[in-house]
Amino acid sequence: MTHLDIYLTGVGGQGIGLLSEVLLRAADHAGFPVKGVDTHGLAQRGGVVVSHIRLGESAHSPLISTQNADMVIALERHEAFRGLNGYLKDGGTLIYYDAVWQPLDVRLKVAGEVTDQMIREQCGNRNIEICKVFRDAPLNPRMQNIVLLAHINRRKLITGVETDHYIRAMGDLMEGEMLARNVHLFREESADPG
Repeated sequence: MTHLDIYLTGVGGQGIGLLSEVLLRAADHAGFPVKGVDTHGLAQRGGVVVSHIRLGESAHSPLISTQNADMVIALERHEAFRGLNGYLKDGGTLIYYDAVWQPLDVRLKVAGEVTDQMIREQCGNRNIEICKVFRDAPLNPRMQNIVLLAHINRRKLITGVETDHYIRAMGDLMEGEMLARNVHLFREESADPG
């Protein structure tokens, strides 16, 4: 891999910060030069949380300019749509967890809810690969980030970053029962269903 720009987005409380840090550390463990920055905003009040991650020698700044991300990773459908329209370049990859945490404008009925069809149409018009993730089995919402991480791993969306790199990164950030639960879920979701 020569260069990869990843824009992550979600809602406060979903674990975007942890997901971002795991991705940063996994890329570092894989030997890639990597830069990243988080923007938390009103995260504690259910506001938008975003992270920028840039892999490769040519990344001189951690910020990704609009419409230049190779990949958008989102933990919520509305944020997936925003990231897709604001940061993802044509021909890029969108991977999102299909959870809906209605933004204020939707709750106030100022805007309509984003549908899967809207995302599919936008991706189809721009030649964007779409990976929609959802786990039917009961799951703590704070672990949806690990499910998404596992699907990134399973689909090999970040070339050169392997399963052991992700697990080492989780070990850098967690311990004990928390680490054991997250690694178990990660391995379970990373397994090929076929």
